[in-house]
Amino acid sequence: MRRRQFITLIAQITAWLGMGCVPQPGTQQATPLPSDQDLISLPEPRRQGPVSLEETLQERRSIRSFTEQSLSQEELGQLLWAAQGITADWGGRTAPSAGALYPLETYAITAEGCYHYDPANHQLVQVAKGDLRTPLWEAALRQDSVRQAAVNILLTKVLARTQVRYGDRAPLYVHLEAGHAAQNVLLQAVALGLGAVPIGAFYEDRLQRDLPLPEEHFPLYLIPVGRPA
Repeated sequence: MRRRQFITLIAQITAWLGMGCVPQPGTQQATPLPSDQDLISLPEPRRQGPVSLEETLQERRSIRSFTEQSLSQEELGQLLWAAQGITADWGGRTAPSAGALYPLETYAITAEGCYHYDPANHQLVQVAKGDLRTPLWEAALRQDSVRQAAVNILLTKVLARTQVRYGDRAPLYVHLEAGHAAQNVLLQAVALGLGAVPIGAFYEDRLQRDLPLPEEHFPLYLIPVGRPA
């Protein structure tokens, strides 16, 4: 083993021990949120549907105008499951992750509030009450799809989870993973008869402050979803 590789390995092991454990595939946990917040159990996601994968690929388009109609809990839960749902007993998810470290944290912003998605229990944890779509719209350069959407699905990253194993390669791997999760949401929206559009143009600091998000949950990708107007 070359000297540089050996030093890198020792540094990684030291970092893992400092965290109290060595990361294992499928064992990454969501950052703890206040236990006294409202919990919403979501309906069990379906594993089969009436629309084929090929049809969703054919029909997927960026939809930017929505009606005022809200989504059902079944629809919302299905979208979140598509993004980061558990699909294996050991914790594997719908989107692939480098080293199965799962650095993404998912949020849903609706007219009722901002919710953090807990994949392990397929439930929502309310982190803020009230309609935050207007400040979200402001942070997203006033793109009307954000304010009109029944739900804005926000993907955030906890980069340290991937850095501890992959170092300088971590940003690339995390951003690739966000793309996988976003495409899952876009295709699931089509399968549900909904419209969606991926958005990357927003002020991250304002979005993180206004929602509000934990400091380590850095905003990465925004996907407004609703019923096409």
